Amino acid sequence: MTDYYYTEEPTAAHDEHTFQFDLLGHPLTFTTDAGVFSKSTVDYGTRAMLEAFDRDEIPDGPILDLGAGYGPVAISLAKTLPDRQFVAAEINHRAAGLIVRNAQANQVADQIEVVTSDCYENVHDRFAAILVNPPVRAGKDVVQTMISEAKNHLLPEGTLTVVLQKKQGAPSAKKLMLETFDNAQTISKDKGYYIMESVYVDGTNA
Repeated sequence: MTDYYYTEEPTAAHDEHTFQFDLLGHPLTFTTDAGVFSKSTVDYGTRAMLEAFDRDEIPDGPILDLGAGYGPVAISLAKTLPDRQFVAAEINHRAAGLIVRNAQANQVADQIEVVTSDCYENVHDRFAAILVNPPVRAGKDVVQTMISEAKNHLLPEGTLTVVLQKKQGAPSAKKLMLETFDNAQTISKDKGYYIMESVYVDGTNA
């Protein structure tokens, strides 16, 4: 694929469009573009992850949307959790610009810091939760980094939530989560998507 979305500067000609979508009970508006992930609609894996994520069981602190695309995870959670702060990290500069615009359009810009970052490269805080729908076609190394380095960016009792299809490597991802955190569970299965979660216990594998 000559213009993959997991890249800093997509070269595809711009093709913006705006659509409405309900997430977590909130009617939201998203503008998307060519060269970003799932530009036509909010993908099913993201929707399944949001529904399975237990936002009431995480500690105090900010939430990281890693590989945020045009922002549906951070934006919908910000609407649901108005007292939380969020970081939306995305390598794709075009997508990152869309997060800024979409956060403004949905009145949550004051809750979301947008960071252009290859995995955790420019992410420096610790978080109550990290949510990631990994860019599988970016390769195994990227997916593994998103999982294995998460513990360096979580607060004690913070959670890592990952969505993957079984055929895209969910079993091996869960194994890596178990190796990294000493715990991992599948909290939901939905149309072939596995939503998996690990909890960071301070000192795990230290």
